[in-house]
Amino acid sequence: MSSTELPEAVIAATPVPPAGPRVPDGESLRVVTLPGVTLTVRSRVPDREGLAPALFVHGLGGSSANWSALMERLADRVDGEAPDLPGFGYSPPPDDGDYTVGGHARAVVRLIEADGRGPVHLFGNSMGGAVATKVAAARPDLVRTLTLVSPALPEVPPQRSAWPTAMFGLPGVPALAARATRDWSGKRHTEQLLALCYGDPARVPEEVRAEHAAEYERRLALPYFWDALARSTRGIVDAYTLGGQHSLWRQAERVLAPTLLVYGGLDKLVSFRMARRASRAFRDSRLLALPDSGHVAMMEHPDEVARAVRELLDDADRLDGTDASGSR
Repeated sequence: MSSTELPEAVIAATPVPPAGPRVPDGESLRVVTLPGVTLTVRSRVPDREGLAPALFVHGLGGSSANWSALMERLADRVDGEAPDLPGFGYSPPPDDGDYTVGGHARAVVRLIEADGRGPVHLFGNSMGGAVATKVAAARPDLVRTLTLVSPALPEVPPQRSAWPTAMFGLPGVPALAARATRDWSGKRHTEQLLALCYGDPARVPEEVRAEHAAEYERRLALPYFWDALARSTRGIVDAYTLGGQHSLWRQAERVLAPTLLVYGGLDKLVSFRMARRASRAFRDSRLLALPDSGHVAMMEHPDEVARAVRELLDDADRLDGTDASGSR
């Protein structure tokens, strides 16, 4: 992940693309062209200038929009940005087809370096948690604090409710899934996804469900939708099998940044029992346990997560002698 080979990024103006996404008030989008990848980046307008930079990395099948609620709640503390990882949201596939955890991590490092925003408060959910862990371990100079929401760290065997997702990375399974669900509406796909990711799907308002359904219809029409999902799933499974210094758990042990771990008691994809192991692996960690939350606590319980993040940032400021803006 050396920066020596990275040419300067080319940044284009919003909006993106011609039929672009709905952007909530206070947010904007831009396109960043980097070596091998083009990323759509969502930004939240901070409450004032000079706040410390933060970067939010979504999970498998997600997008930068997964972080909108939390970014809004932290707008008085951080200058937040969230990329659509290659092949997800409004970002096209990577040029080399690399959807591994390492490939996504390289894209994140290139974005931080191109923007000149590091060190950042780095956030990651699910697959994005594995990506953020890898970035924090390899490039401690780019990460000031680390917040992981249900990070996809190796769990062998995974809990039974996660098996169908893990099997999606097997050859032939994506094609079967595409055929089996080809008559499904975006609404039906959305209901399945909410049931998988939320502890209580009833918390999601109808208008938000409709937005999710419309977005799913758009993604299904993309020629690379199933491929990006399958290859990224395979990348997570492959990362689970790595040993030695490349193991994600060994990477976690190398992280120097103060770390907040968030786990949900009703998570169907990352077992709540992994919270104890993660707390031992990250050397400077604290745990937020949310018994009623599922896999996306930053969406389901953004207020609770925001409070815990504020405590992490306050302690980090006191430790290194800076104020909320990151200035000494």
